[in-house]
Amino acid sequence: MYKLLIVEDDQGIANGIKKQTEAWGLEVRTVDNFRNVLSEFSDFQPHIVLLDIMLPFFNGYHWCSEIRKISKVPIIFISSASDNMNIVMAMNMGADDFIAKPFDENVLTAKIQALLRRTYDFSSSVAVIEHRNAILNTDDGTLTYGSNNISLSKNEFKILQCLMQNKGKIVSREKLMEKLWKTDVFVDENTLTVNINRLRKKLESAGLEDFITTKFGMGYIVE
Repeated sequence: MYKLLIVEDDQGIANGIKKQTEAWGLEVRTVDNFRNVLSEFSDFQPHIVLLDIMLPFFNGYHWCSEIRKISKVPIIFISSASDNMNIVMAMNMGADDFIAKPFDENVLTAKIQALLRRTYDFSSSVAVIEHRNAILNTDDGTLTYGSNNISLSKNEFKILQCLMQNKGKIVSREKLMEKLWKTDVFVDENTLTVNINRLRKKLESAGLEDFITTKFGMGYIVE
């Protein structure tokens, strides 16, 4: 089932689209937290996004730009501000289509379905994990935090992926070593410590203080 995220602050419009598209078999979520749309995007991992221009706190152009930093998911702008300048700007920001309000819901649904068919061939949405506004893209191994794109080594990515997938839970050193080297026997434990320390320094330099916590005698946790 394809997933649709609706970023629209007019609840009447949002709920109308939700009802219409759910009738056509889509799993739909409407955004509630307009301060942090990216967090809801990362949590839901949609296959397609409907995005209004005029939103509380930050406009649709801002969120289109933020989503494009971590995903190539199709984005359709829906807006009453449908003059040529806004349409051109939306496309330049990375949108795939622009539909002017008011619109016919059947036409909107047809456009969504057509874009899904063109985009996906038995593939799923980009896999991302979010914690404390840090976005880990598990498809390409990149970490984004605000305007920072943090470069990770192969081992640093594996460590962070394991910890973020288990956020709120302690991950033992043995489990991390097995994930990195497929063994917990023939690798010096100091090698893991060195990798953890390098990763922490990268995170701290990007503004992510105390992102990884050591639980002495047990392992590590992100919480």
